[in-house]
Amino acid sequence: MGELLRYAKNNTEMRLIMNEKKTKKVLLLVVIYLIFLVFASVTILPFLWMLSTAFKFEQNVFHFPIQWIPAAIRWENFSDVFTQIPFTTYYWNSIKLSSVITFFTLVTSALAAYAFAKLRFRGRDKLFLLYLATLMVPWQVIMIPQFMVITKIGLVNSHWSLILTQSFTPFGVFLLRQYFLSIPKEYSEAAKIDGCNDLKICFKIITPMAKPGFVTLLIFQFMGIWNDYLALLIFLNDDKLRTLQLGLRYFQAEHSTSYALLMAGTLLTLIPVVAVYIFAQKQIMNGLANAGGIKG
Repeated sequence: MGELLRYAKNNTEMRLIMNEKKTKKVLLLVVIYLIFLVFASVTILPFLWMLSTAFKFEQNVFHFPIQWIPAAIRWENFSDVFTQIPFTTYYWNSIKLSSVITFFTLVTSALAAYAFAKLRFRGRDKLFLLYLATLMVPWQVIMIPQFMVITKIGLVNSHWSLILTQSFTPFGVFLLRQYFLSIPKEYSEAAKIDGCNDLKICFKIITPMAKPGFVTLLIFQFMGIWNDYLALLIFLNDDKLRTLQLGLRYFQAEHSTSYALLMAGTLLTLIPVVAVYIFAQKQIMNGLANAGGIKG
C-alpha cells in the first residue's frame, strides 16, 4: 500500500513538472511572437501610410490625426501619374532591363556553375574561392572603374551599359553550383557516352534538374535590378532610357509637394515586386534551404 502511495505521489509530481515546463514554453512562445508582432508593425507602418496616401486628396495627406482610411478617395492620382511624367516609358524600361539582365544572368551563372561543379581543371577550387571572394567587395568600390570602361567603349547612356555590367553575379554562380554538385555524375557520363558535349549536358541535362535554384536566382536578380537606383543613375542620362526608380526620383524633384501622386506612383512600382514575392515565397525559401544544405 505504501509503495502505491509513493508511486502515485511521484506520478503527480512528474505531471506537475511537465505542466510547468509546457506553461513556460507557451509563455516563451507568446513573448517571442509579441516581439515579432511589434517589429512587423513598425516595418509595415510606412507601407500602410503610403497605401493610404496614394488614395488621398493632397490637402488631406498631412491631416492629424492620420486618416488611415481616407474619408474621400481620389482615384485620379493614379491616372495623373501617367500624365505628369512618361510613366509608361519608365515602366517598360524597368520590365525590359530586369528581364534581359535576369536572362543573361541565368545563362552566365549556369555556365560558370557547371564549370566549377562538373569540369576538372587545375586550380578550379582556388579560382572558385577567388571568384566567391568578390562578394565581399562593395559595388561602390568598382563603379568608377566600370564607368570608365563603359565610357571608353562608348556605351554610356545606353541600356547595354547596364546589361554588360549587371549580368554577372558571384551569388548566382555559388547558388547554382551547389545544386549542380548534388546531381550525380552518372548523368553527365551517360550523356557523354551518347555524344553530348559539355554545353548540351549543361543546358539539357543538368539545368532541368536544378530548376529550384534557377527559380530562386531569377526572383532575386529580377527584384534586385527592378529596385536598383545607383547604377542607373550613373549610366543613364536620357529621360527616354530611365526606369521607374529614376523616374520617380526626378518626379519628386519636380513635384516635391505632390505626395499623393508620388505615393501613387510608388505603389504602382511596388506591385510587380510584391506580386513576385508573394507567389514565389515558397520557392525562395526552399531554394535557399536546399542550396545551404548541399555539401560542396
